[in-house]
Amino acid sequence: MEASEKTEAVTVESDDDEESGTESFHTDEDMAYQEGIDPAEDLFDDEQQDADDIPPASSEGEQPRVRSPSPPHSRAQGSSRTQDVPRSRTRSRSPLQARQAHSATSWKTEADPDVCPAPKRFSPARPPGHQLNSNSTYTPLDLFKLFFSNDAIKTLCQHTNKQAAKNTARGKKYFWTAIHTKEFFKYVGLTFYFALVKLDNIQDYWKKKTIFSVPFPANVMPRDRYRKISWNIHMSDPDKDVENDRKKGTPDHDRLFRLKPLLDTIKDACKSFYHPRQNLSIDERMLATKARNGTLQHMRTAKPTKSGFKLFVLADSSTGYTWDFSVYTGKTQFAPGIGLAYDSVMSLIKTSYLGSGFHLYVDNFYTSPKLFKDLFSLKIGACGPYRENRRGCPNTDSNALKEKAPRGSIRWIRDDLLVFVKWKDTHEVSVCSTIHEAFSGSTVQRRVKTLNGNWTTKSIPCPTPIVEYNKHMGGVDLSDQLIQHYSVNHKTIRWYRTLFFHFLDIAATNSFLLHKELCREKQGQPMTQRAFLQELTAQLCGVTVAVPPAQAHSGHLPVAISAQTDASKRASYGRRTCVNCRQTKQMRQSTPWKCIECDVALCVITDRNCFKEWHN
Repeated sequence: MEASEKTEAVTVESDDDEESGTESFHTDEDMAYQEGIDPAEDLFDDEQQDADDIPPASSEGEQPRVRSPSPPHSRAQGSSRTQDVPRSRTRSRSPLQARQAHSATSWKTEADPDVCPAPKRFSPARPPGHQLNSNSTYTPLDLFKLFFSNDAIKTLCQHTNKQAAKNTARGKKYFWTAIHTKEFFKYVGLTFYFALVKLDNIQDYWKKKTIFSVPFPANVMPRDRYRKISWNIHMSDPDKDVENDRKKGTPDHDRLFRLKPLLDTIKDACKSFYHPRQNLSIDERMLATKARNGTLQHMRTAKPTKSGFKLFVLADSSTGYTWDFSVYTGKTQFAPGIGLAYDSVMSLIKTSYLGSGFHLYVDNFYTSPKLFKDLFSLKIGACGPYRENRRGCPNTDSNALKEKAPRGSIRWIRDDLLVFVKWKDTHEVSVCSTIHEAFSGSTVQRRVKTLNGNWTTKSIPCPTPIVEYNKHMGGVDLSDQLIQHYSVNHKTIRWYRTLFFHFLDIAATNSFLLHKELCREKQGQPMTQRAFLQELTAQLCGVTVAVPPAQAHSGHLPVAISAQTDASKRASYGRRTCVNCRQTKQMRQSTPWKCIECDVALCVITDRNCFKEWHN
């Protein structure tokens, strides 16, 4: 959500806060990564001068082709995975580098049979799906509390109270009362309400006496109280923050310290209450922010968000459930390994939690022969588009795919576990896999223009790895779509609050997916995502979604049935049977009272207020 807290930076916060975190950490690998390059895997032409002194290698009498550079390619905003696999990102290679790369004898066609290695038996560590009690009934709030438990909220309240005391001691001019668990849940409920009912500014939700007034937030929490909680919300112990800040510039410094312990709690919960099915995907997720922090990434890609925090996300391809994720803070966050692409994948693949026999789908930044072979040794299959300048990829020109080859042309090379496939669609597509055979007879539909100028639909052959990649790669994209529909993210100058809002998004989205799993298991009809979030918002705020009936109008007043002047007759004269007692089949009671507007007799006594019950 783009609701902004404009007064926050002016009235209560300053840029000299200790958690501004502008320390720069970027290494050469980090800078290359922002360009979409992994120096550990990609080959470059920085040794071009040596190429003149080395004769080119040959393969069956042919020289390896030196490919010209092609522009980087990324998925366009809003494009579908079911279209084409992204083109491989290529750079020109010198003959020396071409000799260092893997070279096979000749490319084969779809007419040549391919023998794929025997697939690993799918053996998950737990039964795939939700890990909840199927006999229990879970409300949206129950599911949300799996991720934001009472204990986690209690810890958040303690740290928030500490941070508020610290800020007031530093001269912040506002009065603070300690926040407790129930109030914090109301704060979270209002935050979700703002994602469902969108206004330009958070203060607009408390406007009064205009036709655009929204009455609900003021009934839950005063405006200033909500803003004060937003200013002071803190996930880590403020006293320990100071100790961590003293370690800046040393290996002991934790750049994500202010996210803990909530970060670990959310990640553990994501893995505890759901086990993914066989097909997984790993991709990047950009979280937009304008906060000052040295861990921000500025990606030169076609992604809709080009600047902000970068997360590596492991998701279930079938549901979009976020099973694990890591916040990227630089190359140094990983143990010394092969490269950033390799390390980021291996850090998320934990076979002790997952099991074996899974199929992993990744983008061309991550695909490399070494990664796929190492994953196969862990009994994890992998598939993804590859870049031609990746180490270990074939480079022979023998029977290669020509630039003017007809649409649907296929070439492939098998290197033991790996099959490298090239396919001609509107452009050349290159995919590597340890799961599939090169071609199994699959076709796709394409619109083509005939000689007479008309358009027709034509079936063309498509390699098996490309068909399966388009089907299963969209797990993280699906997760992103579900999150962005009703995201609670809004502008804040504190970087860790941006990630706190994202944790709320992950918890709400995963809770909704668990709700769908439970309904599917019981063959029930699940709520829509919006209806689920509305119920969750109401339960967090301690109300119901349904608006209560209007209170009795001021015109509905109890008056005496008879205006008797004789005091001895006032108690008995004019009595009538109460309509409410008669309709509810109770003992018929007579009463001297009636509603002045409805003109019906109604009891108004200490132990039975039929007047109230009738009008409600």
